Amino acid sequence: MADIYQEAAESIVNADRAGAEEVAKRALAEGISPADIMQKGFVKGIQEVGDLFESGEVFLPELMMSADAMAGATEVTNAALEGEAAEAKGTIVIGTVQGDVHDIGKAIVIAYLKANGYDVTDLGRDVSAETFIEKAKELNADVIGMSALLTTTMEEQKKVIKAIKDGGLSYKTVVGGAPCTQRWADQIGADAYAEDANDGVKKIDALLGK
Repeated sequence: MADIYQEAAESIVNADRAGAEEVAKRALAEGISPADIMQKGFVKGIQEVGDLFESGEVFLPELMMSADAMAGATEVTNAALEGEAAEAKGTIVIGTVQGDVHDIGKAIVIAYLKANGYDVTDLGRDVSAETFIEKAKELNADVIGMSALLTTTMEEQKKVIKAIKDGGLSYKTVVGGAPCTQRWADQIGADAYAEDANDGVKKIDALLGK
């Protein structure tokens, strides 16, 4: 088991989408659950890439390629859960706010949420307040998740929450990203602050009574 988890992690570090998809399929065929291969394998890899990016050992293009490999693995594991789609714990739209192109933390959060039974739509990077709300309406979402990795883009989280309240809408809101704190979440009226991916799942479980 440890070997296949290691292979999964390495496929993400090596930005090998085809390899990640192959490992995911093999793990599922061997009876490993989607949640286990994701959390014990692929998420470990994307976290390592995140650390390497923070330390300046890899750069944005490599980071994006690893995020793409993560997306490939997630598609395979999520397809294995399609039979359980009717029992999804909730619908979440998530994106990196307008003006911000960081993706790695969001990719980890999405992987965790999908592995834990949520239906998640990734809006990508540089997402406007209008897009968050339009997609939430379209999908009848329960939660809007907003990532900001720059202090200069944190205000965009505030803008989304204000637009939700001004529109009389009732989506639960979760904010996260390196500069965010619980104090910031309280200040802008977010329903929860997620310190990391695991915390995000716990907070959303609590918000939706799961």
